[in-house]
Amino acid sequence: MRILAKPVKLAELRPLAEKIFGDLVKGVVDIKRELVAIDAGLHVDLAEMLVAQGSQGADLWGFDIFPERTGDDWLEFDSLINIKPLTGNRSRAIENPAVRQQAAAIIKKFIIP
Repeated sequence: MRILAKPVKLAELRPLAEKIFGDLVKGVVDIKRELVAIDAGLHVDLAEMLVAQGSQGADLWGFDIFPERTGDDWLEFDSLINIKPLTGNRSRAIENPAVRQQAAAIIKKFIIP
């Protein structure tokens, strides 16, 4: 597990994908602090690491990276940590388009297709 300190190319994440799931890397983005954590078996593990370093759970959103995909298909928001009924998000996706766009913009600062 690690928090990205500098941008990485999508292709550089292939070994991480192969290590656990074969085709994907799990990640969590903190939309308030603009942090991206990657490389764990569960999104919740990454979320707990970020919370231990000062993040708030309401600001954390889970995503998956598919290094072999092209176009915009390499990024997918599908995580149990995204279920936040108190904020109106009742699914594993990010339902609010503004929040989804914000999360994607932060992720794309750190992961370059």
